[in-house]
Amino acid sequence: MLRSSSCSPPRDAVQWAEAASRAALRHYSSLPKKGKPQGRESTVLAAFLLSSPHPQQDPLSPLTVLSLATGTKCLGAARLGARGDLIHDAHAEVVARRALLRLIYAEIGAGSPPNWLADSGAGGRWKMRDGYQLHLYITQLPCGIMPVPRSTSDVPREWLDDAVNGCSDAGFVQRKPGRGDTTLSMSCFDKITRWCVVGIQGALLSHILEPLYLSTITIGQSPDGAPEGFCMENDVEKVFGARLSSLSRKVPDPFKLDKKPLFFEAPIPPKEFQQTSGDIPLLTCGYSICWNKSGLHEVVLGTTGRKQGTSSKAACLPSTESLLCKIRLAEAFISLKHPLVTKFQREELTYRAIKDTAHEYQQMLEILRQAPFFSRWHSKPASLDSFTVPR
Repeated sequence: MLRSSSCSPPRDAVQWAEAASRAALRHYSSLPKKGKPQGRESTVLAAFLLSSPHPQQDPLSPLTVLSLATGTKCLGAARLGARGDLIHDAHAEVVARRALLRLIYAEIGAGSPPNWLADSGAGGRWKMRDGYQLHLYITQLPCGIMPVPRSTSDVPREWLDDAVNGCSDAGFVQRKPGRGDTTLSMSCFDKITRWCVVGIQGALLSHILEPLYLSTITIGQSPDGAPEGFCMENDVEKVFGARLSSLSRKVPDPFKLDKKPLFFEAPIPPKEFQQTSGDIPLLTCGYSICWNKSGLHEVVLGTTGRKQGTSSKAACLPSTESLLCKIRLAEAFISLKHPLVTKFQREELTYRAIKDTAHEYQQMLEILRQAPFFSRWHSKPASLDSFTVPR
């Protein structure tokens, strides 16, 4: 069991974790086989879910799957594209977030925001409507997660340096592992921590949307168990809290540092999501399924960053680009008929320039980078964001 005997969750926590995992896995099962693991292959599934306020109903029942994705691959530094046309990081958590952003663009672009967003009263921006909450489900611990020392009283909170998985700098951010060519993508746990500081919406949507924060993160148990004395809810929450405590308490509006998500442990997921260490090694599926409730459904090959089935001759054609790559998401932003977006439609701008003009978001990012835990965050070369966004 992943949980130690001293870590017994309350009944409502168990029910919540089961409800979140059931909703995500049920929806995944309803999708076609294309892109799913075959034979001995395994993958990771991540899903963003929405809960709505229904006081007279079971609070665990109204869960809507907004987006989901699978995937375990990312591109090495030598294969990164400078045109914004590749998916650099195809890990499930990252792709599921991009699919969520695509959903927001689609629904706002249809003429009105989804029912879970409301007018913030701040110059035409939207915000999460009261009573609605966003949740993240992952079939396993995100890469880069690190346990804390048995006692933090003997070490500074910014130096949680217990070694784990061969990493001696456990208190700092980590790059995703890669075979051969070094990756420049930060670990999923680092990225999730960042989302919980600056919001899920990212820089572009920050122009029209106040920060979107996660209320819960539910993680599936491992069939192999966990280190002795490790309690997922308590220890993961402790690492997360230690990281956030190192940030400046003075943050610009409308960002918040008190929006910490609750962590829950879900049942062991189906076999295709289990990363076991048996006699016969499993293979990781190279495909990444991308889905959202606005109609997006595509499969990306994580080792190329393009749609499944792309031939070498067609590798640079727009038709092979995922709707979730940078340039296609930027196009979706520019096309919005919103008064705060029209100023970007008058002249050709680079992707980097549009992001930089989200001043509050960039200020919050700088606060994050200056915190002890995040001082080693490796920014990708600026040239990767220097492409011009088509109007």
